[in-house]
Amino acid sequence: MRISNRLLLLAAGCLSLLAGCATERPLPAFERPLAKTEFQTVRTTAYFDGEADHLKYTNHNALGTCLQCGHVNSAAADWSRWPAGTMFRILQNNRTYVVDDYGWDLAGTNTIDIYQPTRRQMDNWGVRRVDIQILHWGDPGLSYQTLQPRSDYRHVQRMLAELKPELNRFPVETYTMPPMAEPVQGYEEEPVATAYARPSNSSRNSSQGSDNGVPLTPFY
Repeated sequence: MRISNRLLLLAAGCLSLLAGCATERPLPAFERPLAKTEFQTVRTTAYFDGEADHLKYTNHNALGTCLQCGHVNSAAADWSRWPAGTMFRILQNNRTYVVDDYGWDLAGTNTIDIYQPTRRQMDNWGVRRVDIQILHWGDPGLSYQTLQPRSDYRHVQRMLAELKPELNRFPVETYTMPPMAEPVQGYEEEPVATAYARPSNSSRNSSQGSDNGVPLTPFY
Protein backbone atom coordinates (compact mmCIF):
# COMPACT_ATOMS: atom_id res chain seq x y z
CA MET A 1 0.00 0.00 0.00
CA ARG A 2 1.40 3.36 -1.05
CA ILE A 3 1.38 6.25 1.42
CA SER A 4 1.57 9.72 -0.05
CA ASN A 5 4.42 12.04 0.87
CA ARG A 6 1.84 14.47 2.28
CA LEU A 7 0.59 11.87 4.77
CA LEU A 8 4.14 10.99 5.77
CA LEU A 9 4.97 14.64 6.40
CA LEU A 10 1.76 15.08 8.40
CA ALA A 11 2.57 12.04 10.55
CA ALA A 12 6.11 13.28 11.16
CA GLY A 13 4.78 16.69 12.18
CA CYS A 14 2.33 15.15 14.65
CA LEU A 15 5.07 13.02 16.20
CA SER A 16 7.31 16.07 16.54
CA LEU A 17 4.50 18.03 18.21
CA LEU A 18 3.77 15.20 20.64
CA ALA A 19 7.46 14.89 21.50
CA GLY A 20 7.65 18.62 22.18
CA CYS A 21 4.63 18.49 24.47
CA ALA A 22 6.06 15.51 26.35
CA THR A 23 9.33 17.34 27.05
CA GLU A 24 7.83 20.78 27.76
CA ARG A 25 9.22 22.14 31.00
CA PRO A 26 6.57 22.24 33.74
CA LEU A 27 5.94 25.31 35.81
CA PRO A 28 6.68 25.01 39.54
CA ALA A 29 3.84 23.96 41.85
CA PHE A 30 1.63 26.94 42.64
CA GLU A 31 1.82 28.25 46.21
CA ARG A 32 -0.76 30.43 47.91
CA PRO A 33 0.68 33.99 48.11
CA LEU A 34 1.90 35.26 51.46
CA ALA A 35 0.05 38.12 53.10
CA LYS A 36 1.56 41.47 52.10
CA THR A 37 2.80 42.42 55.54
CA GLU A 38 5.87 44.33 56.68
CA PHE A 39 7.52 41.20 58.09
CA GLN A 40 7.52 37.84 56.30
CA THR A 41 9.24 34.48 56.65
CA VAL A 42 10.31 33.22 53.22
CA ARG A 43 12.24 30.44 51.55
CA THR A 44 15.36 31.69 49.74
CA THR A 45 17.74 30.16 47.21
CA ALA A 46 20.73 31.74 45.49
CA TYR A 47 22.09 32.27 41.98
CA PHE A 48 25.01 33.95 40.24
CA ASP A 49 25.55 35.23 36.73
CA GLY A 50 28.03 32.49 35.82
CA GLU A 51 25.38 29.76 35.82
CA ALA A 52 24.76 28.11 32.46
CA ASP A 53 21.22 29.49 32.19
CA HIS A 54 22.43 33.04 32.84
CA LEU A 55 25.62 33.28 30.76
CA LYS A 56 23.95 34.77 27.69
CA TYR A 57 22.57 37.61 29.83
CA THR A 58 25.99 38.39 31.36
CA ASN A 59 25.61 40.33 34.62
CA HIS A 60 22.28 41.98 33.79
CA ASN A 61 18.89 41.59 35.40
CA ALA A 62 15.33 41.58 34.05
CA LEU A 63 15.14 45.38 34.15
CA GLY A 64 18.17 45.72 31.89
CA THR A 65 20.53 47.03 34.57
CA CYS A 66 23.53 45.40 36.25
CA LEU A 67 23.00 42.91 39.04
CA GLN A 68 23.91 44.58 42.32
CA CYS A 69 26.14 43.40 45.12
CA GLY A 70 27.21 45.70 47.92
CA HIS A 71 25.19 48.35 49.75
CA VAL A 72 22.08 47.05 47.97
CA ASN A 73 21.93 43.53 46.54
CA SER A 74 19.87 42.07 43.71
CA ALA A 75 17.19 39.44 44.21
CA ALA A 76 14.82 37.58 41.89
CA ALA A 77 11.21 36.76 42.74
CA ASP A 78 7.70 36.43 41.35
CA TRP A 79 6.83 40.04 40.51
CA SER A 80 3.17 39.50 41.35
CA ARG A 81 4.18 38.79 44.97
CA TRP A 82 7.16 41.15 45.26
CA PRO A 83 6.82 43.67 42.41
CA ALA A 84 9.88 45.06 40.65
CA GLY A 85 11.57 47.61 42.89
CA THR A 86 10.54 45.98 46.17
CA MET A 87 13.27 46.57 48.74
CA PHE A 88 13.64 44.34 51.79
CA ARG A 89 16.09 43.54 54.56
CA ILE A 90 17.03 40.05 55.70
CA LEU A 91 16.98 40.24 59.47
CA GLN A 92 19.54 37.47 59.98
CA ASN A 93 22.33 39.26 58.08
CA ASN A 94 21.00 42.85 58.10
CA ARG A 95 21.59 43.25 54.35
CA THR A 96 19.31 45.14 51.98
CA TYR A 97 18.03 43.69 48.70
CA VAL A 98 16.01 44.95 45.75
CA VAL A 99 13.83 42.76 43.52
CA ASP A 100 15.09 43.46 40.00
CA ASP A 101 14.96 39.97 38.47
CA TYR A 102 12.56 37.03 38.06
CA GLY A 103 12.73 33.45 36.86
CA TRP A 104 10.86 30.38 35.68
CA ASP A 105 11.28 28.44 38.93
CA LEU A 106 10.01 31.40 40.97
CA ALA A 107 6.72 32.11 39.18
CA GLY A 108 3.79 31.20 41.39
CA THR A 109 5.99 30.51 44.43
CA ASN A 110 6.97 32.27 47.65
CA THR A 111 10.70 31.75 47.05
CA ILE A 112 13.15 34.64 46.66
CA ASP A 113 16.42 33.98 44.78
CA ILE A 114 19.35 35.93 46.23
CA TYR A 115 22.06 37.09 43.82
CA GLN A 116 25.61 36.10 44.77
CA PRO A 117 28.76 37.31 42.93
CA THR A 118 30.54 33.91 42.94
CA ARG A 119 29.65 30.23 42.61
CA ARG A 120 31.17 29.47 46.02
CA GLN A 121 28.97 32.06 47.73
CA MET A 122 25.94 30.76 45.82
CA ASP A 123 26.66 27.21 46.99
CA ASN A 124 27.30 28.37 50.55
CA TRP A 125 23.90 30.05 50.64
CA GLY A 126 22.04 26.89 49.65
CA VAL A 127 18.39 27.00 50.71
CA ARG A 128 17.47 29.06 53.76
CA ARG A 129 14.30 30.15 55.47
CA VAL A 130 14.81 33.74 56.58
CA ASP A 131 12.83 36.59 58.07
CA ILE A 132 12.56 39.70 55.93
CA GLN A 133 11.34 43.23 56.54
CA ILE A 134 9.76 45.01 53.58
CA LEU A 135 11.30 48.47 53.36
CA HIS A 136 9.48 49.56 50.21
CA TRP A 137 6.94 47.77 48.04
CA GLY A 138 7.68 47.87 44.32
CA ASP A 139 5.38 49.04 41.54
CA PRO A 140 2.85 46.50 40.13
CA GLY A 141 2.26 48.83 37.19
CA LEU A 142 5.93 48.85 36.22
CA SER A 143 6.04 45.08 36.67
CA TYR A 144 3.02 44.54 34.43
CA GLN A 145 4.26 46.91 31.71
CA THR A 146 7.68 45.25 31.73
CA LEU A 147 6.31 41.71 31.61
CA GLN A 148 3.50 42.25 29.09
CA PRO A 149 5.73 42.23 25.96
CA ARG A 150 7.20 38.92 27.18
CA SER A 151 3.85 37.18 27.57
CA ASP A 152 4.73 34.35 25.18
CA TYR A 153 6.45 32.66 28.12
CA ARG A 154 4.26 30.62 30.47
CA HIS A 155 5.95 31.75 33.67
CA VAL A 156 5.37 35.36 32.59
CA GLN A 157 1.73 34.56 31.82
CA ARG A 158 1.35 33.24 35.37
CA MET A 159 2.77 36.43 36.87
CA LEU A 160 0.64 38.66 34.63
CA ALA A 161 -2.54 36.81 35.66
CA GLU A 162 -1.77 37.47 39.33
CA LEU A 163 -0.66 41.06 38.71
CA LYS A 164 -3.75 42.16 36.82
CA PRO A 165 -6.04 42.45 39.89
CA GLU A 166 -3.33 44.50 41.63
CA LEU A 167 -3.57 47.20 38.96
CA ASN A 168 -7.02 48.14 40.26
CA ARG A 169 -5.51 48.96 43.68
CA PHE A 170 -2.25 50.63 42.65
CA PRO A 171 -1.74 53.37 40.03
CA VAL A 172 0.68 52.74 37.20
CA GLU A 173 3.75 54.81 38.02
CA THR A 174 6.94 55.71 36.23
CA TYR A 175 9.49 54.18 38.53
CA THR A 176 13.25 54.52 38.15
CA MET A 177 15.59 52.23 40.01
CA PRO A 178 18.46 53.93 41.86
CA PRO A 179 21.79 54.01 39.99
CA MET A 180 23.65 50.74 40.14
CA ALA A 181 26.52 50.47 42.57
CA GLU A 182 29.78 49.04 41.30
CA PRO A 183 29.93 45.28 42.01
CA VAL A 184 32.05 44.45 45.02
CA GLN A 185 34.63 41.82 44.12
CA GLY A 186 35.27 39.12 46.70
CA TYR A 187 32.23 40.17 48.73
CA GLU A 188 31.58 37.67 51.52
CA GLU A 189 28.13 36.99 52.94
CA GLU A 190 27.73 36.74 56.67
CA PRO A 191 26.51 33.27 57.73
CA VAL A 192 22.84 32.72 58.45
CA ALA A 193 21.84 30.17 61.02
CA THR A 194 19.90 27.74 58.80
CA ALA A 195 21.52 26.55 55.58
CA TYR A 196 20.99 23.45 53.46
CA ALA A 197 22.38 21.92 50.28
CA ARG A 198 21.66 23.92 47.14
CA PRO A 199 18.80 22.58 44.97
CA SER A 200 18.75 22.51 41.18
CA ASN A 201 19.45 25.86 39.52
CA SER A 202 16.62 28.33 39.09
CA SER A 203 16.01 29.68 35.60
CA ARG A 204 15.79 33.44 35.45
CA ASN A 205 15.39 35.76 32.52
CA SER A 206 17.79 38.65 32.24
CA SER A 207 18.60 41.31 29.70
CA GLN A 208 21.22 43.74 28.62
CA GLY A 209 20.78 47.45 29.23
CA SER A 210 22.44 50.58 30.46
CA ASP A 211 24.05 50.88 33.89
CA ASN A 212 22.01 53.94 34.91
CA GLY A 213 18.29 54.03 35.59
CA VAL A 214 15.89 51.54 33.97
CA PRO A 215 15.32 51.63 30.21
CA LEU A 216 12.17 49.53 29.93
CA THR A 217 13.23 47.85 26.73
CA PRO A 218 11.75 44.47 25.70
CA PHE A 219 13.58 41.60 27.39
CA TYR A 220 13.20 37.87 26.70
